[in-house]
Amino acid sequence: MSDTPPDHLSSDPKSPHYDADVLEKGVGVRFGGRERTDVVEYSVPEGWVRVEAGKSRDRFGNPMTIKLKGPVEPYFLKPAD
Repeated sequence: MSDTPPDHLSSDPKSPHYDADVLEKGVGVRFGGRERTDVVEYSVPEGWVRVEAGKSRDRFGNPMTIKLKGPVEPYFLKPAD
C-alpha cells in the first residue's frame, strides 16, 4: 500500500469509491486548512468534501449530506508499516 491516501474515497459501502483496507488504516482530511472529522466522501482533483447535514435523514434512513468545495488534503492517521 502506498504512503499517500487515494484521491477519491468514500466511507459508504455502497459507493464505488469505498475501500475497506484504506479506511481500516485510518484517513484524516484537512479541508480549507482545518481538520474535519465528519467527512463522508472526498475528491482531491475536483476539490470537494461531502459531510453529513446534521441529523437529517432521507426516505431510506441514510444521512443527508452536503458538498463543500475547497482545498482537500487527505492523510493517513497511522504511519506506514
